[in-house]
Amino acid sequence: MHAGWKFVVLAAAITGAVLAGPAPSAAERAVLERISAQSMRGHVSFLASDLLQGRATPSPGLDIAAEYIASQFRRSGLEPASGGDYFQNASFFTFEPDTKDAVIELESGGKRIRADLDKTSVQTSRALSMVDAPVLKLAGDAETIDKLKPEDVKGKVVALVLNRGYAGAFRAYGAIRRLQPALLLVSGSAAPRGGRAPLVAADQRDRQVPIVGVREGQIADAIEHAQPGSADLKITIQVSAPEETALTLRNVAAVLRGSDPQLRDTYVLVTAHYDHMGVKPTGDGDRIFNGANDDASGTASLIEIANALASMDPKPKRSIVFIALFGEELGLLGSQYYGRHPLFPLAQTVADINLEHLGRTDSNDGAKIASASFTGFDYSTVPAIFEKAGEETGVTVYKDKKRSDPFFARSDNQALADIGIPAHTLCVAFEFPDYHGVGDEWQKLDYDNMAKIDRMVALGLMSIAGGASTPEWNEKEPKAKRYADAWRALHPAGAAQ
Repeated sequence: MHAGWKFVVLAAAITGAVLAGPAPSAAERAVLERISAQSMRGHVSFLASDLLQGRATPSPGLDIAAEYIASQFRRSGLEPASGGDYFQNASFFTFEPDTKDAVIELESGGKRIRADLDKTSVQTSRALSMVDAPVLKLAGDAETIDKLKPEDVKGKVVALVLNRGYAGAFRAYGAIRRLQPALLLVSGSAAPRGGRAPLVAADQRDRQVPIVGVREGQIADAIEHAQPGSADLKITIQVSAPEETALTLRNVAAVLRGSDPQLRDTYVLVTAHYDHMGVKPTGDGDRIFNGANDDASGTASLIEIANALASMDPKPKRSIVFIALFGEELGLLGSQYYGRHPLFPLAQTVADINLEHLGRTDSNDGAKIASASFTGFDYSTVPAIFEKAGEETGVTVYKDKKRSDPFFARSDNQALADIGIPAHTLCVAFEFPDYHGVGDEWQKLDYDNMAKIDRMVALGLMSIAGGASTPEWNEKEPKAKRYADAWRALHPAGAAQ
């Protein structure tokens, strides 16, 4: 870390001074013009083609996408970030539960209810055996979950109701898993479905939290009607050890080395997830989740921005790391793995700009042309840096008051923010027709608008990588406090810089 950095409490006047900078030079504008709508149309049409079968994690389609991304980094002359090649290999296991002789019973009000195993999802990496274990019912709201401490739930059976449409459902899983309950019992529409074996990183195997999902029936009703904070429920569960399979998943990473003798050892991350949801197991007609906007658009933008910035002469002062991440749709698997196994020192990583949903302009909230928003807009100075870049490129960078904060936890930026790195996701449309649907296909993207947005992103990256702007968490924003605390933990006073 550069010795001159300081963590500051933000003020508007200071922020304005930090963000001030010259308009892009003729050479910088030439770099921006290398970003091509036609090139991105080519990238997206391949990544979101039926050939790749929805890029599920894991799948042959995902592997093909990884090879394609690596080939584009190679074409741009970028250096592999993980040594000899562009792949950060991650060892994982998948576990297929054996439930043919399983027993799952819930006692509620003196009545024992046996689960219908055909309508019950069991996700576990080990055998389960409990008899009349007390169940602690928790409220499923973000405020309650954020206040939990390890001693509140560690080693206990925890039940809660999670419903889709509630923005915190995704975050709730991760937050409670980190607190290490003995078992998580979930009802509601966001409860896991059967048929998909859980993926567990080899280095997290001992920390995997078993999950039982019940979406309907008497057990679901009993969980829903139990009072939060009560332990009136009891569970008996007997499940044999699952069948396990080892596999390798891959982040695809390249680095553009900085030119400044001191700042070249500081890093700006640019990320996008290249996986999607695969194929519907049943049904008539089109069953492929092509994932063109979510997130072939972000991946294509990552490729195109990397190619443009690689042409800079001289190179930016700081190093820029481009990472295509696996497994976002299954719970930020690739970004969390990077956080545990960084290719470059986290304490010397100044920001992460995560790219999602950049191609569709037909937002559910109306057309979004020449505009983009960040999640957690007020959490740090990152969005303001890109506001300045937007002024220079004809793009309005704004705060979506309805969606900016709730969506902060719903993409890979969250995993990096949890470590303390100022990290946000940039998008054009938070939600759009065909979101997580089979209709999200490459023909529906606005590639000219996408190129305009990406030129703005590239200019903002030039500012950060050029050393003109160093992102900071905003301590005046209560929702950013835990990330600022994590930043300080990453940079303890007196640590070597």
